[in-house]
Amino acid sequence: MANAREVKQRIKSVKNISQVTRALQAVSASKVRKAIDQLEDTRPYSVKAWQVLQHIAKQPDRSTLHPMLVKHSSVKRIIAIVISGDRGLAGAYNSNLIRTVETWSKSITVPVKYITVGKRGRDLLLRRGKDIMAEFSNLPAEPSYNDISPVGRIAVDTFLGDEVDEVYLVYTQFVNRMNHQPVVKKLLPLETDVDERVKVFNEIESLTGGYIFEPDQTSILEEIIPRFTILQVFHAVIESLASEHSARMVAMKNATDNATALADALQLEYNKARQQAITNEMLDIVGGAEAISE
Repeated sequence: MANAREVKQRIKSVKNISQVTRALQAVSASKVRKAIDQLEDTRPYSVKAWQVLQHIAKQPDRSTLHPMLVKHSSVKRIIAIVISGDRGLAGAYNSNLIRTVETWSKSITVPVKYITVGKRGRDLLLRRGKDIMAEFSNLPAEPSYNDISPVGRIAVDTFLGDEVDEVYLVYTQFVNRMNHQPVVKKLLPLETDVDERVKVFNEIESLTGGYIFEPDQTSILEEIIPRFTILQVFHAVIESLASEHSARMVAMKNATDNATALADALQLEYNKARQQAITNEMLDIVGGAEAISE
């Protein structure tokens, strides 16, 4: 058993750690509220924009409407946009995302290049020898569309330039504060598969019928298709941000609870060690008194 001084030092260290984790929990709780508010503000527009893209992709003459609607005859090159966090202390948030990337990449038989958003994802992919063509980190705490648009612009430009055949988006979807799901979404070329978010938000009416374009179809589609595609990247960043803050809040709460429990256990051990020391001193005193009396 460790002596009382060593146990007391451990108790002090554990309590200092619990103060740090409690502070991080409070900060994350504040940030997750702001991130959820931003997510709720952008989600209806993003879902409606995705519905518009889906509706355009279902048109019988889609191959002549815009190059981003055209499927390439063969898939030889792929880009994956991986959205992770800049910081750790978020539990398994970043590792679950990279595990999803690895599982998905094993099903791909062609070369994959990665665009990373966040330091943690970049470092983990580099450690696994992945080919990273661009990386973005240190984004603002509340990123705007203009902050994220360069990420989506790279994907759009490379696809339009026939440098890649498909573009995928890998991010963590925010379900609630306790549930975050890493997902892989095909971004380009646009397909007619129903997005899970559209299923969840089915209260938004589905689009039917045709469109009448003003001033003309070409100029309208040249503007909205790339913009709405980049908007999906922006929305994925907001989803990931809310998930990251929520995961960090939960992780820090668990760390605080564990530190408190450990401090209580160490306090009991300290009391036992201190009692043992007192008992030994009393035995020494009694033994010395008996020796003197003899």
